[in-house]
Amino acid sequence: MKGVMIQGTASDVGKSLIVTALCRLFANDGVKVVPFKSQNMSNNSYVTKDGKEIGRAQGIQAEAAKIEATVWMNPILLKPRSNQDSEVVYLGKSLKTLSGRGYRDTFYEKGLEVIQKSLNQLSSEYELVVIEGAGSPVEINLKDRELVNMKVAELADVPVILVADIDRGGVFASIVGTLELLEPEERQRVAGIIINKFRGDISLFEDGIQWLEKKTGIPVLGVLPYVEKHMIDGEDSLSLSNQFSNRKKGNLDIAVIHLPFVSNYSDLEPFLYEEDVSIRWVKHPSDFGNPDAVIIPGTKSTIHDLNTLRDRQLDNLIQNHIEHGGYVVGICGGYQILGEEIIDEMGSDTGIPNKSVAGLGWIPGRTIFYDEKETVRAAGVYHENTGLITNGKLEGYEIHLGKTQLHQPGCSFLALENGKEEGYYGKNGQIIGTYLHHLFHNDEWRNHWLNMIRKSKGLHSKETIYISEYKDKRYDEIAGKMRAHLNFEQLNDIIHKWCSK
Repeated sequence: MKGVMIQGTASDVGKSLIVTALCRLFANDGVKVVPFKSQNMSNNSYVTKDGKEIGRAQGIQAEAAKIEATVWMNPILLKPRSNQDSEVVYLGKSLKTLSGRGYRDTFYEKGLEVIQKSLNQLSSEYELVVIEGAGSPVEINLKDRELVNMKVAELADVPVILVADIDRGGVFASIVGTLELLEPEERQRVAGIIINKFRGDISLFEDGIQWLEKKTGIPVLGVLPYVEKHMIDGEDSLSLSNQFSNRKKGNLDIAVIHLPFVSNYSDLEPFLYEEDVSIRWVKHPSDFGNPDAVIIPGTKSTIHDLNTLRDRQLDNLIQNHIEHGGYVVGICGGYQILGEEIIDEMGSDTGIPNKSVAGLGWIPGRTIFYDEKETVRAAGVYHENTGLITNGKLEGYEIHLGKTQLHQPGCSFLALENGKEEGYYGKNGQIIGTYLHHLFHNDEWRNHWLNMIRKSKGLHSKETIYISEYKDKRYDEIAGKMRAHLNFEQLNDIIHKWCSK
């Protein structure tokens, strides 16, 4: 197989962004390239064209590679449902929920089989596979049954490029320590090093490059700059939090409730393109402040997170916010939380059949959880009862076990292409609930909603920002920045030589 694997000395060193940039670099050079990650652990997911669920990062990397995402790019997705258990999504479909121990003990051989099958499928369709690892390849307590790093490099038989984050400090120790903890045959597979997130004058690091190459015998292929506001969807809420905190304060203040098992937080990223919008996470009452709007995002564990929200007394703050004319949007699990009642009929949310809890009571409806998960791309227009004028259709995707039934007629938000009514639209848009993930990626809708808030504050309306065009340009800009700071010719040489061995 012709390919390369990007591994890191730790989590959040920039592996996903580097793979994304490499996919666009190779695609721009006319190479039929494909991303791959054997196993993802994230509640931030992506729905493929055929209604399958994969990790969000691989969906974005497929966009950068200018191809359609498929389940072969991420055959195993683990979605945490508690501190102990995760839902196992296998080839795009929910398989079962397992504890960490249960997964390690019972899934390893099945995992190896589907990883090899996926690699074979991709290598038959594409010229080059760019593989992303996870965390660190030297987690000693997990190495014997790992499915994400050196075992995958061995199955694919590709060279490994080790990435380290200089911004967090300790870059020399993290690189040398990682290499020292690898088995000899694993270390021989590491063919290059990339230093990521460098700030300042690169000439001041030249001695460091020379020391590393002499100490390890491995070439440093590049020192990549810290990319501010890269606008590429993050794989975890930490990366999104960093982008939130790096923004200047705007006239509109949007508070996002940080649920313990928050999912699909890529729903929020379009607000990063709006210069007058400040967006921030709220975990505790002291964080709440006096926002103009509140968003309750999706969650992998609705009842658990609703109880946590109540325990932290955020429910009272949300109630006060709405009573004083503030806007609120609930997406997926957030929609369910805003309703009157949640019934876990099959135990698919809590593991306790027929468990029920009262919701926040702002949407006249109840949610019932079933066994079968719905994963589908969806599109529609504003429901006629909203009084809104549709300019084109709204598009997104749905991923949910619960189904919400409204008690009050004439209050749906959307009329979908499949003939169904979807969501809730109340108080002239002050309260909205929907299962449509990526609602705010619809540029004209996002602009309309923000203009409603601007108007309520006595501010001028703004023109629509079309982020889809901007985002594709960012793929090219980031790829260009990588080419300028990476010895791309040497990387290509490593790949070709390894493949011809």
